[in-house]
Amino acid sequence: MNSLVPPSLRRGCVLVVDDQPINIHVIYQILSKEYDMLAATDGEQAFDLCMKAQPDLVLLDVAMPGMDGLEVCRRLKQHPETQTISVIFVTASSLPDEENACWEAGGADFVNKPVNPLTLRNRVRAHLQFKFHADALRAMAFLDGLTGIANRRYLNGQLEIEWRRCSRSRLPLGLLMVDVDFFKRFNDRYGHQAGDECLKRIAAAIALEMNRPFDLLARYGGEEFVCLLPETDAAGALLIAERLEVAVRALCIEHLDSTVDSIVTISVGVASMQPERDSVNEALIQRADIALYRAKQLGRGRACLPPDD
Repeated sequence: MNSLVPPSLRRGCVLVVDDQPINIHVIYQILSKEYDMLAATDGEQAFDLCMKAQPDLVLLDVAMPGMDGLEVCRRLKQHPETQTISVIFVTASSLPDEENACWEAGGADFVNKPVNPLTLRNRVRAHLQFKFHADALRAMAFLDGLTGIANRRYLNGQLEIEWRRCSRSRLPLGLLMVDVDFFKRFNDRYGHQAGDECLKRIAAAIALEMNRPFDLLARYGGEEFVCLLPETDAAGALLIAERLEVAVRALCIEHLDSTVDSIVTISVGVASMQPERDSVNEALIQRADIALYRAKQLGRGRACLPPDD
């Protein structure tokens, strides 16, 4: 789940893991009015769901056949994509040795079976509130101060995550490199305050074209933006890039020192790759840079793929 979503807008997603469906049903009845619910009946399924869906909290049975709850928790805490997910163990045991094993595995809390509905609701609410506040603090470090969108630091982290995910799932990863045409000339003519307002309006216009919740818009630096488009091939990424170019033109921001038009325009470099297990994500940015250079060579105010696509 995207940590840049404000806590006030988040419902919260809870994964319940238990090899007994009746236990899952009981917890679902208690929590489903307040939270989005996921369920798994074994450890392998639970770990896979955490990797794909990134729940905010896991309610995890300890004793399960195959991979037990302790091993699930250890794996979650060892993996960079899941290590911040809080785990509450749901256990029928009150033995100190088992409690110690749960703490050592990385558990955040316990709920005893049979579950007390009020206790469960309060424990879940407390842990989710803590997580949302922590996410909000992290988000402040990942936001661009001018435009309010993600910054380059956050982009770098998400690019690494999506690169690995698309490598595992054998899906393409698209990236758009967006540059405001002749922005230095704009600043020289209209002033830096007008330049800042221009960048904010462009960021807002691009954001409106990012229709999927897992797409990411980030300020890359200066007058450059990057759009990260998971599960998007070159043709799909080019269509989105062309929409962005049209959306920025539609703002009709005057730019009389541009040789492209009398209004502000953008050039967009488009790239898409199928990540390989041993490859590095910098190659995707390099391809988008090459495509952006091509767009500028061809006259700016357009979207282009690399020459070999």
